[in-house]
Amino acid sequence: MAALRRRVPVSTAADDASPLPVLRLRIDAAACDGIGVCAHLAPQIIELDRWGYPILAARDLTASEAASGRRAIRGCPRAALWLEDPASARR
Repeated sequence: MAALRRRVPVSTAADDASPLPVLRLRIDAAACDGIGVCAHLAPQIIELDRWGYPILAARDLTASEAASGRRAIRGCPRAALWLEDPASARR
């Protein structure tokens, strides 16, 4: 069975008051249709392969990259992207 994933909210009112968590962008490859909207919304962290499917940065995101990732999440027509706190995923 697949491990449970903790999804971080795309935006909350507490974002401004709390320190920024370490985040990584993740994708549900089965849900993705390879439309490519995400790469246009977050080009610094998402590239497209030759078939139009996203290739994500496999590293912790900076604050500005996380903001771009949130735009990509909101723009994904298949809801195939989410932000994850890698520390909580290991628990």
